[in-house]
Amino acid sequence: MSKVADRLYLKRSLLNGFNMAVSGLCAAFGLFWLVWILWTTLRNGLAAMKLGLFTQMTPPPGSDGGLANALFGSLVMSVVAILIGTPIGIAAGTYLAEFARKSALGEAIRFVNDILLSAPSIVLGLFVYTLVVSQVGHFSGWAGALSLALIVLPVVVRTTDEMLQLVPSQMREAALSLGVPQWKVTLQVLYRSALPGIVTGILLALARISGETAPLLFTALNNQYWTHDLSQPMASVPVVVFQYAMSPYDSWHALAWAGAFVVTIFVLILSVLSRAILLRNKASHD
Repeated sequence: MSKVADRLYLKRSLLNGFNMAVSGLCAAFGLFWLVWILWTTLRNGLAAMKLGLFTQMTPPPGSDGGLANALFGSLVMSVVAILIGTPIGIAAGTYLAEFARKSALGEAIRFVNDILLSAPSIVLGLFVYTLVVSQVGHFSGWAGALSLALIVLPVVVRTTDEMLQLVPSQMREAALSLGVPQWKVTLQVLYRSALPGIVTGILLALARISGETAPLLFTALNNQYWTHDLSQPMASVPVVVFQYAMSPYDSWHALAWAGAFVVTIFVLILSVLSRAILLRNKASHD
């Protein structure tokens, strides 16, 4: 009997070792390409960084310049997208968590939200192009912000829904037993407890839209000049990087690498910040 058990133990140990080795190799394979991409971006991007990048406009072919108008356009459209998508997403997530947690309608909304969450961004761009751009007859920063807001929305809905469901039901019951209205319970108790998670979701949504190119190609398009008018075509860093990377000009290639570097650093900062908020919240609860 002991020999059978020993053979079984040896077989399982070998199988476990094999699976662990394969898993480690797959992880190393994925990390290798990730590190390579990051290293190439950082190396070429740092070499192309200069002060004029933040003070000069995108140049015409064969000329030197910067990305000031593209950086401004990306910032404005991202902020407007967050301002549009965040309130709607928080309201929808609150409804799902507090009023439709186990209902058929709530499950249907979650299913549709998951589809929207995984939908290709180019599909959202085409949707906004059909809904807005083709109707008004021209590209605009508003259309670009709307397409980005459609990417923000499902992320905030999912995060708000999950964070509110993690709040202990005893907190709701205690507040309601004291005669506190439901809306005050939501605002003063539930949101306060779930705030770090909701903020993390907003930051992750902002990080995601910071590098989106496809929806902006169909909505905001591009603009070589500085503009703060959202009703006109507006430049953005991802679109400029996309266009300049395919050009035959070395100066444009350098600007493309610099733009990619700036976006990468921005996304990295947002990711670290969101992680720090979650860890701080976890430590405070422990």
